[in-house]
Amino acid sequence: MARNKTYPDFDAAVADIPDGAVIAIGGFAGPGTPYNLIAALARRGAKRLTCIANTTGGAHKPRMPDIGMLVENGQVAKVICSFTAATRASDVLPFTKYYESGEVEAEIVPQGTLAERLRAAGAGIPAFYTPTAVGTELAEGRETREINGRRYLLEYALPVDFAFIRAARADAVGNLRFHRSQRNFNPLMAMAAKTTIVEVEEDILPAGAIDADDVHTMGLVVHRLIRVPPPPMGLWTRKREAAR
Repeated sequence: MARNKTYPDFDAAVADIPDGAVIAIGGFAGPGTPYNLIAALARRGAKRLTCIANTTGGAHKPRMPDIGMLVENGQVAKVICSFTAATRASDVLPFTKYYESGEVEAEIVPQGTLAERLRAAGAGIPAFYTPTAVGTELAEGRETREINGRRYLLEYALPVDFAFIRAARADAVGNLRFHRSQRNFNPLMAMAAKTTIVEVEEDILPAGAIDADDVHTMGLVVHRLIRVPPPPMGLWTRKREAAR
């Protein structure tokens, strides 16, 4: 019999995250961001974390839980991401001043390379070559190789300890279905993680209730599920579109 993967609340789901953990945080420009799990991690207070994400958060008003908030709490040692600055000059990210002052380390990884490093970790591939970033500052001092007349940069897989992701739908064994841009990073992070923790927007369904053709991430790589409660207990509960 499959073990129960459903947790009673977000605090219980992150209670064993230790200091020094490597955590991948899903999301892409808002949708798919596991705000509730991030808020629980802030309450947990684990220190010296390495956070992997597409960005370091946003300039939301009012503030939403993100990597910037964890940095402000003194919980983050390093961030591996594609963007450390806001996309608009008028926006000021909380993370920026800590990075610029040297209080938090940042490793910049091109967006496609970041996705592939996560995918490689999930597929058991230790490293790969890519033409991305060749000839730039990101390639300085690193191994390159010429293949068929073109120069490539060696990149290593990016395994993680915990993945925080958000899904639209899940069944009791952890099969997931994402909504639109939720699929950009969340499935890859789930594959790369030793422990995948998912906040789910809809009621968790009985095992097998999601048609196999509709499963975007299989339950084999999902370990913990938490249903997002309605506001104010659940943060940023997305309004569902009338038609999918």
